[in-house]
This record gives sequence, structure tokens and C-alpha cells, in this order.
Amino acid sequence: MAEVLFQDLLEKNNLDNYDVESAGIAAVDGKSAARQAIEVMKEEDLDLTTHQTSYLTVDLITEADLILTMTQRHKLSILDAYPQVEDKIYTLKEYAATDNKGLDISDPFGQPLSVYKECAEEIKEELKKVIKKLD
Repeated sequence: MAEVLFQDLLEKNNLDNYDVESAGIAAVDGKSAARQAIEVMKEEDLDLTTHQTSYLTVDLITEADLILTMTQRHKLSILDAYPQVEDKIYTLKEYAATDNKGLDISDPFGQPLSVYKECAEEIKEELKKVIKKLD
């Protein structure tokens, strides 16, 4: 959800010179997005039906200018394996300089549609703050 939401916000703000890719530290390559995520993004007029999950690779890590994670645990896990990326990895909330308590956005996997909606809204609000930093 974060990838398509970010791409959409970049386009709407005429910031199309950025490439956005999502990858997971426990993702299995080639899996479809969750049914709930597809439905929530459809409500945003965004299409996740062809989205395929991908595993975070050393090439993605090396090529990225900025790495945003949803949780502090994900960030620390990546830093354990790739300490050289310390200067370009943040949680989304950390990079957005949010005033919210905590730096994590919980994974809605396996939860009801309402939890996916809440998660998508939280991601979108943080990404709007990131857009302001990029603009």
C-alpha cells in the first residue's frame, strides 16, 4: 500500500523524478497483495491487483538513496545486515518527523478490512509529510 500511495502522491505533486519500490525483509517473491489491501487501494482509485511482493535484496539496498521502513524492528534488522546504510534508513514516521507517539506503523496482515483502512490512512498521512520535505 505504501508504494502505490507514495507514487500517487508524488504524481499529484509533480514530483515524478523519484522511483519508488517496495520490498520486504520476510517477503516471498511473487506473491499478490492481500485482498484487503487491494480493496482499500481500490477505494483510493489505486490498482494493486498486479502488485507482486519482492524480497529486499542487496542490490535494492545499495541502489536506494532513501530506505523507509514501517517499523523500528525492520529498520534495525536491515541495519544489522547492512550497517553501511545507517545514513539513509529511517522509519517512515521518523523521516516524516511525525509528532505521533512511537515510530511504528503496524502490519495489518491477516486483519479485517477496517484495520487495513486505518493502516492505509496512517501511511498516507505520513507520506504527505514526506512529500512536503521533498517539494
